[in-house]
Order: sequence, then structure tokens, then C-alpha cells
Amino acid sequence: MQEEGLENFYEKMGENTLEPPKTHLEESERFDLDGFVSKYVKQTKEGLSEISLIIEGIHCSACVWLNEKVLSKQAGVVEVSINYSNHKAKIVWDDSIIKLSRIIETIRSIGYNAYPYDPKGGEERANAQRREYYSKLLVGIFATMNVMWIAIAQYAGYFTGMQSNIKNILNFAEFVLATPTLFYTGSVYFKGAYYGLKNRYITMDFLVATGATLTYVFSLYAMFSKNAEVYFDSVTMIVTFVFAGKYLEVLSKKKAVDILDAYGSSLPTEVVVIKGDEKVLERVESVSIGDVIEVKAGDKIVIDGIITQGEGSFDLSHLSGESEPVLLGKGDKLLSGSLCLDSLIRYEARTTFSSSMLTRLVACLKMRSVKNHTLKNLPISSPVIFPEPFFF
Repeated sequence: MQEEGLENFYEKMGENTLEPPKTHLEESERFDLDGFVSKYVKQTKEGLSEISLIIEGIHCSACVWLNEKVLSKQAGVVEVSINYSNHKAKIVWDDSIIKLSRIIETIRSIGYNAYPYDPKGGEERANAQRREYYSKLLVGIFATMNVMWIAIAQYAGYFTGMQSNIKNILNFAEFVLATPTLFYTGSVYFKGAYYGLKNRYITMDFLVATGATLTYVFSLYAMFSKNAEVYFDSVTMIVTFVFAGKYLEVLSKKKAVDILDAYGSSLPTEVVVIKGDEKVLERVESVSIGDVIEVKAGDKIVIDGIITQGEGSFDLSHLSGESEPVLLGKGDKLLSGSLCLDSLIRYEARTTFSSSMLTRLVACLKMRSVKNHTLKNLPISSPVIFPEPFFF
């Protein structure tokens, strides 16, 4: 070191040691950085923090119930609302009590993953999940088709007689086909069952995993002991048929959500509000009942109200299916979801954005997909709560 001229440096260091610099933060800590917070987190009127997350790994209503149950128990979490259709979670929390990184870690601790809602990133993850489910389904279908032929031969041999060595070969062939189906195609059920038991909850995944595994273990015993009949065909068909329904559900749900998101993304987020002699551009969430809103040709109505000035034609095809424009004037009711085709009008808001017909209509359409799965998928003793009926 003397040759390098560093002796004075090490004399000053003494017994102190150098540590390599930290080149990166812990993965979860990035959720508390100012740049991330300013991009994805917004503040409510009450001074609380709010974020929209996508919960990855949700495949039944019991998953929604489990996430909401666990998160609600965290100190500082004020509100948790998860939409089953698009896996989007709205979380409101007190940042002085709990950090966002802690909320994300809690979600991951029960077997799910969470990331900020980003339409482009969400689409990529959804496509990756569909590809994964598709490959698992192909394995299950291939195994099921072949194991059914073997099962036919076994049942025929049971009644007509079959040599023991032939029977053993067929049993082993079924074992080879049932094993990847159970542990690859059915891996989603084992994962869900594990995290459900870890948090002391019984879910649908536990029932499927337990039934298929017990049948598989008994069949192993029967194959080696030769004291009973094997049921590898039942294992394969149960896992594949249930998973096929899940795969079709993912496809249909994604298509429905894409339609709703496409329509919702085209809605304006701001409206022109008349305040005295001034026109103020305000967010739709800030509009109160009684405010006068101005719309021009080409604008979509996002808040229900009564026309107070002007007359024009409106496209109501999204609401009533009527293809012909409808002429509305002063005193007529204007519904959210309609499209102004011509002229300039003003109307008085009779609802807020959250209670407008369009918002409630979209919520009911999404809730319909939840209702179809809730009764059969919710854990035992969990309450079933549906919104009040909505008629239009």
C-alpha cells in the first residue's frame, strides 16, 4: 500500500472497516418513495392516502374476501374495496400509521401480489396469466383424453378378465398421466389452499386440493399393494374439468372488463361548471348537486341533471338501445351516458358522479359477475352482501 501512497489513509481508518455502498433499495421500499407516491397515490379530502392496486392471483370470490379481511385488520387501513371482475383494489389508509410498503407486504404474505393500476402493465400481466393457464389446460386435457382410454380398457378388463401384469402396466400409465395434471395443472389450488390455511381460512382451493390429493394417495397405495382399484382417472378429470371452467371464466371476464374499461376510459374526467360569470374546469368527483354544467357538441354526459338552458340532440343508444337521436330541451331530464350531438346547453346537476346512473350501471354490471360466483366460492360462515337493487 505504501507504493500506492495509501498508508495515511489506512492509518486514519484505524479499526474502522469499509462497507460496500448500497446500490439499490429493498423492493418493497420503492412504494414509499416520493416519485412513486406522487404518481400513483392521491390524497382524499380527509387527508388520507388512496391508491388503486391490481391484486394478482385472485381467481375466486373467496380470494377477494380473504384479501379484504386481512387488510381491514391492519392498523391505519380505513377502507378496502376489491372488484372481482378486474381485480382492482381501492385502498384508503392513514400514512402516519401505516406505510404503503407495509400494505403491499401484507398482501404478498398471504400469497398474492399487488402493483399499481396501470392499463398497459395490467394488460401485459393478464396476457401472461392467460398463456400460463392455457399451457396448464393443455397438459390437463392431454392427460385426461389419454387416461380415459386407459380407464375404458381397465373397466372392460374388470368384467371380462385381465392379466395382472397388463393391469399393473395400465395402472402405472395412469399414474404417469395423473401426476403432472395434479401438481402442474392443479398447482393453483395447492397455492391457494396453503395460504388459506396459513391465515386460518378454508377456501374452495382447499376442497379441490384435498379431494384430488387424497384420491391420488389412495391410488398410489392401491397400485403398489394391489389390494384395491386405482382412481387416477378421477384425479385427472376432476382437476382438468374444474380448471377448464376457471380458464373459460378468465377469458369471459377479461372480455367483459375490456368492454367496460374501453367505455369508461372514453369518459371525461373534468367538466365545465358555471360559477357566476365564470367557467371553471373541475374534476367530475368535485361536482356537487345544484352545480350548473355546460356541455357542447361531442361531449359525453357523466352526471345526471335537468336541462336549464338550450336545446339539442342526444345519442342515448348506450342507455336505451335507441339508434335515433333524441331532442331534449329546457326542463328535460339528462342522463349520464348520453352523448351531446349538437349545440351548446347547460344543465343543473341532480346527482354526484358517484351516484349517477352511469356509475351505478357500470358497478352493477361488474357486480353481476361477482354474484354468479359468490355463493359457491365464499368461505364457510362469511356473509353475503349485495348492493341494493338498481332499476333504470
